[in-house]
Amino acid sequence: MLLQSLWDFILGYNAWLRSPFFPVLFSLSVYLTFCLPFVVLDLLSPRLAWIRTFKIQQNSHVSWTMMWSCLAHSLYNHVVFLFPLTVLHWFWRPTSFMPEAPGTLRLIWDVVACLLLFDFQYFIWHLLHHKVPWLYRTFHKVHHKHTSTFALTTEYSGAWETLSLGFFAGVNPLLLGCHPLTEMLFYVLNIWLSVEDHSGYDLPWSTHRLVPFGLYGGAPHHDLHHLKFKSNYAPYFTHWDRVLGTLHKHSD
Repeated sequence: MLLQSLWDFILGYNAWLRSPFFPVLFSLSVYLTFCLPFVVLDLLSPRLAWIRTFKIQQNSHVSWTMMWSCLAHSLYNHVVFLFPLTVLHWFWRPTSFMPEAPGTLRLIWDVVACLLLFDFQYFIWHLLHHKVPWLYRTFHKVHHKHTSTFALTTEYSGAWETLSLGFFAGVNPLLLGCHPLTEMLFYVLNIWLSVEDHSGYDLPWSTHRLVPFGLYGGAPHHDLHHLKFKSNYAPYFTHWDRVLGTLHKHSD
């Protein structure tokens, strides 16, 4: 009943959901909303020592200039690259919405499946872009400008990387036959986990602390990747790095 009520509420904005503007504005607004708490922490950390205790690289400092550079770069990618493709997709595949919400168990299963599939796709993409010098130099090097990550570095990347990862995230719900509500929730979760990965903070309630047995790497896992470059290629989970021997921890 709760999912149906939520879905009925969303369907109340049917005309807006069908707009070619919706996908880009949805992803951008969700992204900036998730970045905002970490931006506040970054601005307060030079003045409040207790905030710095949660920073993974405690000697790093995030300036207004760094933040604005990342924000401007992200806005540029959304306007110049993502929005035109969204309009083309709007013409090619008109959106349709069924009146019934998905079942709770099916929604959870599909979100987890989308997340695991995206994690695998990104791992392969990421590994190749580090192991092939031309790919790294041409496409991925931009994202590694900052060896100490902060939330707004999440989408600091070139057009090819932005479009590639956006394609993975967009096509997976289609491949798995997900309900539109499941698709939206997957996008929200995927954006949150990506922002948290790049936040630069290891907070008591961080996702990697909630998932047992070290199955999820989280911000410390990805921060170490930006610092060392040659380890921790999976964005979220740790199993693929374990299998290929590319998993490293701060204590290593």
